[in-house]
Amino acid sequence: MKVLLITKTNSGGGAAVAANRLNRALRRNGVDAKLLVQDLKRAEEGVFAVDYGLWYRFKSFARFALEKLLFLRFEKDRLARFAFSTADTGIDISQHPLVQEADILHLHWINQGFLSLDDIDKLMQLGKPIVWTQHDMWAFTGGCHYVGTCHEFLESCAYCPFLKKPAKNDLSSQLFAIKRRIYASTSISVVACSKWLRTMAQESKLFRSETFYNIPNSIDTAYYHKIDKTEARRRLGLPNDKKYILFGAANVDDSRKGIRYFVEAMAILDENYPSLKESIELVFFGKMSAKTKTLFPFKIHGYSFVKDPDTLINLYNAADIYVLPSLQDNLPNTVMEAMACGTPVVGFSIGGVPEMITDRLTGFLAEVKNSMSLATQIYDALFISNLNEIGRNAREKAIAQYSEKAVAASYQKVYQSALKK
Repeated sequence: MKVLLITKTNSGGGAAVAANRLNRALRRNGVDAKLLVQDLKRAEEGVFAVDYGLWYRFKSFARFALEKLLFLRFEKDRLARFAFSTADTGIDISQHPLVQEADILHLHWINQGFLSLDDIDKLMQLGKPIVWTQHDMWAFTGGCHYVGTCHEFLESCAYCPFLKKPAKNDLSSQLFAIKRRIYASTSISVVACSKWLRTMAQESKLFRSETFYNIPNSIDTAYYHKIDKTEARRRLGLPNDKKYILFGAANVDDSRKGIRYFVEAMAILDENYPSLKESIELVFFGKMSAKTKTLFPFKIHGYSFVKDPDTLINLYNAADIYVLPSLQDNLPNTVMEAMACGTPVVGFSIGGVPEMITDRLTGFLAEVKNSMSLATQIYDALFISNLNEIGRNAREKAIAQYSEKAVAASYQKVYQSALKK
C-alpha cells in the first residue's frame, strides 16, 4: 500500500507542520508513505517537491500572486484576502510519477496557487481512493477557510461576508457549485482533526454523504518533551525570577487569534494587581507589529519566526503557561506542543480546544470572547493552581492521544477502509 500525502509545503503554518509530522509518523510505523509538496522548505527523507529550480519557484509564486490579484475585485477588505481562496490557479500534478504510483491520495492543505479546483478534479478522476484531512473549512465551503458565524455553507454558499458584494449568486455560491460537481465524481474519506470540525463538515451539503473519521494530528512526544525550566530560561537568556506567559502564532495580529482579548485580559490584571508588573513578563513568537507590542502593560520578549524546533521546545519549557485566545481553531499544533512539553495552556473554549484541554485537569478554559474570564484563568493558573501537576497531566494526555504510534495506527485503518471501497 503506497500512500501519497499532498500539501502546499512541508514547513511554515499549522497544516504544513501537521502533514509533515504525519508523513514522518507513518513512515516510522511501517507505512510506505511519501509527501508531495509545491514548496520544499526543508529537505527531509520521504518529502518531494513537484519540481525544482529557480524558474519553478518563480512560477509557483506567480500563481499565488495571480490568484490574489484576481480576487481583489471581489474581496470585502484586506482582512478577507487570505481568509478566502478561490483556487482558480494551480498546477496539474495528476501525471506526476508519485501520483501515478500511489494507491491512495491523501490531500491536506492545497491552497494559495498549488492546486486549482480543476487540478483537484483531475486527481479525483484518476479513480484512486481519496483521503482528505481537514485543517480548516475550505474544502466544504464556497471559499472561506473559517466561516465565523455564517452558516450558508450548510446548503449552498451565498451572501458571503468576505465579499464586497454579497448576493444569492455571488462568487462563493459559484465556487460551491463547482466543488459539488467535482466531489460527486468520487467517494472521499474525510478526516477531521477535531470532533468540532468533523461536526461542521458533516453538516455541509458538500460532504454530507461522505465517510468521516476523527483523528488528531500527531506529534513526536519524545522530541517535544519536558526539560528543566531553569535550563530552558538560561538557553533563551531569560531571567529565572519571573513568571512567563507564552503566546505564539504565524501572525500575532490576526484577529482570529484573539490578540484583542489577550491585551484586554492583561490590562485587567494590571489594573487589579499593579504589583504583577514586577513578577510577570510576556514571551511572543511569530510576526507581531510594533503597535501591538505597545498595547501590553507588561514587559515583552519577542522571538519573531522560530524555525528551529529546539528553540521552540525551550520556549514552551521556559514558560509557566501558554495562552491561546483564538476565536476559531481546529486542533492547534501549539497547544499540542505545549502539552507535550508539560506546559499548561489557558485558552478559550472554542473549536477543538475543549477536546484537548480539560479545565483544571490538563489546562484552563475561559469563556469565549470574555476577557475577564481569560484574565481570571491566567491569574488562577499562575498563582493558585498546582501547575506542575496540571503540566504532568497535559503531557500524559499528549502521549496517550497524539503520539506518532497512536495516530499512524488510526490512519492505517482509514487507508485500508478506503482501499476496500
